[in-house]
Amino acid sequence: MGFDLKGKIDEIISKVKGDPKLLDKFQKDPEKTIEDVAGVDIPDGQLDAIITGVKAKLTGDKLSGVADKIGGLFKK
Repeated sequence: MGFDLKGKIDEIISKVKGDPKLLDKFQKDPEKTIEDVAGVDIPDGQLDAIITGVKAKLTGDKLSGVADKIGGLFKK
């Protein structure tokens, strides 16, 4: 079973955008915040990809294909 990277990024963005305290926490410590929201310990290399995706969406950048390109990191 593969990891749904795009779905996880969308879930995190939804939660962060809906909670100003969580957004502030994300801006101060994105790694810990994402692991808390995701509910799992994510390896550093994969966590970096998620942080990049979340930051890009939060700042309004287009993620055209980024999630698909980094999605392979979660497949074994």
